[in-house]
Amino acid sequence: MQHQKFLASVLMAALCCVGSIEAVASPYGDDMAKCLVKFASATDRNIFLKWLFAAMALNPEVEAMVLVSAEQRDEINKDAGALVTRLLTESCRSETQQAIRYEGPATVQYAFQVFGQAAAGDLLANPRVAEGMKGLAKYLDEGKFKSLMSEGATK
Repeated sequence: MQHQKFLASVLMAALCCVGSIEAVASPYGDDMAKCLVKFASATDRNIFLKWLFAAMALNPEVEAMVLVSAEQRDEINKDAGALVTRLLTESCRSETQQAIRYEGPATVQYAFQVFGQAAAGDLLANPRVAEGMKGLAKYLDEGKFKSLMSEGATK
């Protein structure tokens, strides 16, 4: 059970850390990130997840597994563009301005990383997704994970 929580944490981190994030937590970036999470509805988070998924589906390693039509991609981009525009220029305008003014434009990337983590939490909370992720557990070497956990606990 403990290794399943560990695995879920690793998978969440992998889902949320798309690209290189050079920005670090900072007061204004944190305020902006909190604002994005606060003012984004469940529907907004789903829009962001669809956009992220459609973008990731363009990777040659997975593109054969997913079919996103040009029309669907355009609609997803349109919805995500409207979402990001609303969040940055309306809902979190002041926080965005301060973050950029005092910490630079890279802080926007940091704030959306935090927002992406919140959205991924919704994704992973879905019972079908959680059940699908459990399929990996049958291929893990449980003995090696027990050894890893026991060695880590003694140090």
